[in-house]
Amino acid sequence: MPISLTYTKARANLAKVLNEVSLNKEIVIINRRNAENVAMISESELSGLLETAHLLRSPKNAQRLLKALIRSQGNTETPQTLEQLKREFGLEK
Repeated sequence: MPISLTYTKARANLAKVLNEVSLNKEIVIINRRNAENVAMISESELSGLLETAHLLRSPKNAQRLLKALIRSQGNTETPQTLEQLKREFGLEK
């Protein structure tokens, strides 16, 4: 659940709020009067969200990723060693 603060409280405790966002990966909603509220998230969280959105933009890729996730959760696949994967994809030297 995001932390919700007024603009005044966020400004008065900015260093603490920034630490909470960056160190604990908390989302902070800053409530403003007569303006849209603003969400504060860490750069790494934003990067992850943008990457996920990019990967899911293509319905075909989203379906492929979902199938891979389901397979991985079902434990139906036998794990391969790095050497086996290199052979399979022709990456052996």
